[in-house]
Parts: sequence; structure tokens; C-alpha cells
Amino acid sequence: MSKNPQDGNGRDNALEKELAGLKNEFDRLRLERARTEEGLSNIERQLQELEDQARQEYGTSDPEELESLLAEKRAENEKLVSNYGQHIDEVCKKLDQIEQGLAGEE
Repeated sequence: MSKNPQDGNGRDNALEKELAGLKNEFDRLRLERARTEEGLSNIERQLQELEDQARQEYGTSDPEELESLLAEKRAENEKLVSNYGQHIDEVCKKLDQIEQGLAGEE
């Protein structure tokens, strides 16, 4: 039984084509890896900058401590808004009294 050399060439061509496809896929994956590593590096740099900023502004970069500080600030703001609302109500009442007094003089 003799083998047809053309059959071997067809298989060789198919293997070369498959190898070329695998090389292209490898190159694509290598590029994607480089982009991912660059993106990760940028994110790590940004995180470090934000942690530094938090430490400068709030004395900590610990998320739990920052959450606690935020809760305290919110409570303070709620109290200030409530006090301001009460103050405005008092001013309005006094204005009403003054207007009533002026209306009674007429």
C-alpha cells in the first residue's frame, strides 16, 4: 500500500494553519494580559492616592472608620438642619407678631 504524498501535504497545511491561528490567539492573549496588568496598575495607584487623601482629610483610610465618621457627620447635619428649621419657625412667629401688632395700630 502506497501513501499519497499529497495527503501528507494537506495535513501539513492544516497543521500550519492551526499553528498560525494558535499563535494569533497567543499574541491576542498576551496583549490583553498587558492591558489588564496596566489597568490593574492604574487602579492600584488610584486606590493608593485615595487612601492617602482619606488619611490626610479624615485621619484614616480604614473603610469602617470612614463609615463611622460619615454616620457622625450625617447625624450632625440632621441636628443642624433641625435647629435651623426651628430658628426659621421662631423668626416667622416673631414676624407674624410684629405684623399683627402693626395691623392692630392701624
